[in-house]
Amino acid sequence: MADLTSDFLGIKSPNPFWLASAPPTDKEYNVRRAYEAGWGGVVWKTLGEEGPPVVNVNGPRYGAIWGADRRLLGLNNIELITDRDLYRNLEEMTRVKKDYPDHALIASIMVPCEEESWKKILPLVEETGADGIELNFGCPHGMSERGMGSAVGQVPEYIQMVTEWCKKYYSKPVIVKLTPNITDIRKPATAAKLGGADAVSLINTINSITHVDLDLMAPEPTIDGKGSHGGYCGPAVKPIALSMVSEIARNPETQGLPISGIGGVTTWRDAAEFMVLGCGNVQVCTAAMTYGFKVVQEMISGLSQWMDEKGYTSTSDFVGKAVPNVTDWQYLNLEYVTKAKIDQDACIQCGRCYAACEDTSHQAIAMSEDRVFTVKDEECVACNLCVNVCPVEDCITMVQMEKGAIDPRTGREVGDYANWTTHPNNPGAVKAAE
Repeated sequence: MADLTSDFLGIKSPNPFWLASAPPTDKEYNVRRAYEAGWGGVVWKTLGEEGPPVVNVNGPRYGAIWGADRRLLGLNNIELITDRDLYRNLEEMTRVKKDYPDHALIASIMVPCEEESWKKILPLVEETGADGIELNFGCPHGMSERGMGSAVGQVPEYIQMVTEWCKKYYSKPVIVKLTPNITDIRKPATAAKLGGADAVSLINTINSITHVDLDLMAPEPTIDGKGSHGGYCGPAVKPIALSMVSEIARNPETQGLPISGIGGVTTWRDAAEFMVLGCGNVQVCTAAMTYGFKVVQEMISGLSQWMDEKGYTSTSDFVGKAVPNVTDWQYLNLEYVTKAKIDQDACIQCGRCYAACEDTSHQAIAMSEDRVFTVKDEECVACNLCVNVCPVEDCITMVQMEKGAIDPRTGREVGDYANWTTHPNNPGAVKAAE
């Protein structure tokens, strides 16, 4: 059987599934339940500095986006960091780590961007026995208005500076949590590496407003007639997270920097996708909040079964395996040609493919009087919109044309990648030649 044991920055855990810093990790009770349910690690909800705790709203904290079946696709929150006393959190972390020495425990921290604040809290965290710290440079609401969270994460110079302080005053691994609310994720990641970060984690939540109440004329969730922007997470943000992870993994300046992947991980397959794009492990929040802690059991069994089927004996066998196949558009092979093909036995004759193609694409699907749908190869540009709108899985597939065959749309012979890499219209080839 596949070995799911994770070794991330020398931090060992039974599996690569960690709970992200969030409401599910706010106290000892929750964390103990998480470990017992099967989670390999936990990032404790973000700690603040000593003094009066932050005050959260006492009204609705979440907004949501649902699919047609009421499945939760995205969750927006306006909750701040822990509103519990710092020392109470530290005491609970100490007890939990002592009782679960084989599970990962990471302390998320957010204090003012002042060296003295970090110098003061880091020794306190180290005394808990936690395996490492995660610097919360991502929270886009509430704390950012106070000069913390994403207000730091959007300034590479601040990231490098604070990371250097943490490496100076803390002896264990330092993970920098990055905000997605930025134009180029490679810059803060590079700054974290320059500051000595042992790893980065991403993505934190995306700045958002999910709904507006058209009676109250205020964003939801609404607090006494007013609303605010919050942080967006859940399955809907996964594509954004995967893209940002891949950019860091293939960027020469950050290549080799360990990554903890966050953003919409709901199933074992989501986790595997993050990991093949360079993540040593993944962090989960919304799935646990939606389905409860035992959702990790499906993740564990699913990933284990997939690894067995593929012949992977450990997670390190496939971490980063897809990174070499992530490229810039200009390097894609334009000599590669496919055509849509409809399986008439599987077709339910709903007409979605026809309507989508006829109205919004290339008029490449014909409909007969008895509602039989066929592809017109001479018009098909292989956009695969029909595949994506078809309600029957694998009813429509894209079939590659063989090299040397004549494309009925262009009248040209289908070529190969070797031709394209030297093609004068390929900007990548021209650049390489120069």
